[in-house]
Formats: sequence, C-alpha cells, structure tokens
Amino acid sequence: MLKQFGKIGLAGLVGLTGVLAVVAFTTVTTVETAQAADISGAGATFPYPVYAKWAEAYKAKTNTGINYQSIGSGGGIKQIKANTVDFGASDAPLTAAELEKAGLIQFPMVMGAIVPVVNLEGVKPGEMKLDGKTLADIYLGKITKWNDPKIVALNKDVKLPDQAIAVVHRSDGSGTTFNFTYYLNAASPAWAEIGVEKAVEWPVGLGGKGNEGVAALVSQLSGAIGYVEFAYAHQNALTHTDMVNKDGKTVAPSLESIQAAAANADWAHAPGMYLILADQPGADSWPMTAATFILVHKKQARAETGKAVLAFFDWAYADGDKLAEDLIYVPMPDKVVDLVKTEWKSVTDADGKPVL
Repeated sequence: MLKQFGKIGLAGLVGLTGVLAVVAFTTVTTVETAQAADISGAGATFPYPVYAKWAEAYKAKTNTGINYQSIGSGGGIKQIKANTVDFGASDAPLTAAELEKAGLIQFPMVMGAIVPVVNLEGVKPGEMKLDGKTLADIYLGKITKWNDPKIVALNKDVKLPDQAIAVVHRSDGSGTTFNFTYYLNAASPAWAEIGVEKAVEWPVGLGGKGNEGVAALVSQLSGAIGYVEFAYAHQNALTHTDMVNKDGKTVAPSLESIQAAAANADWAHAPGMYLILADQPGADSWPMTAATFILVHKKQARAETGKAVLAFFDWAYADGDKLAEDLIYVPMPDKVVDLVKTEWKSVTDADGKPVL
C-alpha cells in the first residue's frame, strides 16, 4: 500500500480528505526516504492542493520531504506558536502586534478565491448568481427559501424551486471562514452582530470540517448552500454561483477575476504584511478573493531547519507558478515576492545571523 501511494503521488490524493492525504504522504516519506532535512507544517486547508503539488515536485528535485497537515488555519496558528511544526499556514493573517507577541513573521504565498456552492436540481455551475447582502441574509437565516423574491430578482432566467435552503458552514477554526465573514460584514451591515472571525456563532445551518466536510454536506443535502475555496470547487466539479461585485457587475470566479481583485493591493504599506483582499473594487474583481499566509519564527532554534523552510518557499516562488495556476491559484506578483525576501532577512539563528 505504501508503494502504491508513492507511485500515485500527492496529486492523485487531492480527492481524499486533506488529513488523510497528508498522512499517506507523510508515511511514504518516513518509511521510504526519510531525510534529516524533512520539514513539517500545518494549517490552512485552502492552499492544501498547491502545497501538496509543490511538495511532490520539491521532493523529486531535492529529496527534502514536506510533511504538511491540512488541519485548518486555527490549528496551524496554534501549532506554530507551540513550536510543534516548522511552519504554520493561515488564510487569516495575524496583526503586526500578534506577530510581535508570538515572535513570528508572516508572508503571503498565493492567492485564491472563496465561492458559494449549491445543490439545486437543474442548476449548473455559474448559472445563478448572488450578491453579498443576499448571501449574508441566507447565512443570517433571514432568507430561508430558494424562491425568495430577493434571490428571484437576481436570477430571472433561472427556475428556482419552492424549497428550503439548507445552510452549510465550516465547523472548524478556518481562515476561509475569516475571509468569508469579512466579506459578508463588508457587504451587509446586518452581519456586524455575528462578527469576523475564524470561527463564529452561526445563526443557522450545519457545520462541516474543512472544504471536504462542507462539500460533502452540500452534495448530500438537496437545496444546500456552502462556501469552499475555488480550487477545491473546480477540482471536484462543484456547482458554484457567480457573484455581483462591489461595482455592481456580475463576475465568475477565475484566475482573471482573482488577479483583478488583487491588482491594487498595497502590500508595501501593510504592517506585518497584514492585508485582506475581500470586496475589492473593480468591474472585473471577484469579491471573495483571499491570500494565504505562511508563519515562521523569527528566531530559529535549529538554523538548518529554518533555512530548509525558507529554501522550500523560495523555490515555490521561483518555480511553482505554473503548478499553482494549473490548480486555479494566483501566484504572488514579483514586487510582493521581493518584499517577502526582504522580510526573510529578519529570520535568524540563535546568534542573530540570518538563516538564508
């Protein structure tokens, strides 16, 4: 069985749950080709497919294994703070004050999008649309039927059933939820009572763990709606909706609409590289665009491990763009990568010398 996983590779395991796929990869790495330079990470499920693909390619090139646990952003933050992994991953960036307190730096790796996914008989991907206020009202429990006048007004050419909406949300601490609730809060004043967090007290609905859990519930429940990252929806052929953006234009999730949302992002003036890309202006902008971040300790107790972590992400910036785009992620612009590499100079060994 271990040899079979080794031949299939991580790309073939993306359809499995994030944790199961990582366990299989970790087992192969440990049993077949364990190396002292192997590094560990944990956190966001949002970038799991691209991190897995990068890890596979980097392993083939350098023989260094990347053991990444797709456990959610909240778990990744906890593990890097506790020093149980070499890097953490989160879709919800930490503030400059939080980073300073924990002795961490953060940097964005790729950008993606969050999309609503539905299970409505006869409705195809991109055939219906929603706007931010309507989506917020669904998750607030104020809109409970698919033929509600507000949804019908947005979808005059779509036959919508007189059917209850089954609302599905994340049950775990999730950077996807942070960015989703950030967008709902920006789009609807009524969302202020719920808040913007990695985990919130949802007024209605059922919870699923990770993109996998949300997608499974949506697929099982007729009339369901949930939210997942676009790369996951694309790979698993889920029925996504289009959105009406801040400029009032209907847009579909795509590399182009994600890039449009990120075009004017001002990373240079973002303390600690804290920047939220949701609800950006622009006629072509997808409204639920998000960057995903890596967290590492500024002072590395094991300099070689710190160097190995940064070397992997340096390779990903230089050679991973095509792999990212194939999985519907948007690479970071070169000017942002330059800022990141300047930030890396603050990562030092116990004697204060830069590790890379």
